[in-house]
Amino acid sequence: MSGPETDAQLHFTAIKKYFGLHTLTGRMNCVLATYGGIALIVLYFKLRSKKTPAVKAT
Repeated sequence: MSGPETDAQLHFTAIKKYFGLHTLTGRMNCVLATYGGIALIVLYFKLRSKKTPAVKAT
């Protein structure tokens, strides 16, 4: 069916309500989760300890 969706089809529950791609709020939450994940990865690599140097001096 390629017609417009009815209101009954747009009632989402559980995780689809917050991360579904059919609602504006769901799309916003997906973008924020992606940016947050990237920020955590960057912070992890910036803040991890550098006990062993990558190149040893001879």
